[in-house]
Amino acid sequence: MLKKERYEAIIDHFRENMPIAETELQYENSFQLLMAVVLSAQCTDKRINIVTPALFEKFPEPAFLAASNFDELFPYIKTVSYPNNKTKHLLGLGKMLVADFGGEVPSSVAELIKLPGVGRKTANVITSVVWNQPNMAVDTHVFRVSKRLGLVSQTAKTPLEVEKQLIRHIPKEYVHIAHHWLILHGRYVCLARRPKCEECTLTHLCKYFERNQGKIIKVKKQE
Repeated sequence: MLKKERYEAIIDHFRENMPIAETELQYENSFQLLMAVVLSAQCTDKRINIVTPALFEKFPEPAFLAASNFDELFPYIKTVSYPNNKTKHLLGLGKMLVADFGGEVPSSVAELIKLPGVGRKTANVITSVVWNQPNMAVDTHVFRVSKRLGLVSQTAKTPLEVEKQLIRHIPKEYVHIAHHWLILHGRYVCLARRPKCEECTLTHLCKYFERNQGKIIKVKKQE
């Protein structure tokens, strides 16, 4: 199967079977999403959704963060991963949004990555989710699933390499939702340690399944 055909088949599959795919982070505006995504680094969306309601109520706008301090903010996010660093990031982020962007979340990757705690992945999430820009955020799920399906080469060693290959082949109008297709498939089906190949409806297109079919069947029989 040619790469173009593989992409078309996988996109068609997701369009039919997962027509609605979106972030599982709960938010009401771009500022809330930005805070949530910064907090979600190496942490589950479930945990972030537990923490953010009180956080959003206390800090509804960047100006509230900008006027805050470590001791005031920390208790609201102390149960997420790396709370010390993330507290510092949010405080700096609030100050920069007020000072440099008029209290508004910028809509470009180039401007977003200037903010403390915001790397390329976070910037891609914000621009694709809020403004449907054709930017591909590559987290561990996207990295794993895109390689297993054969969408990107096995020699792609960094998130940026994977991002560039996906962007090159996915039509622009599908990039923002393709990000969620791959994340959700990786989160619930194509698990890291033990993918649920027996539940997967993409095995006929999957290079990982093609290579490991014998082992998967053997393990299933032993169960």
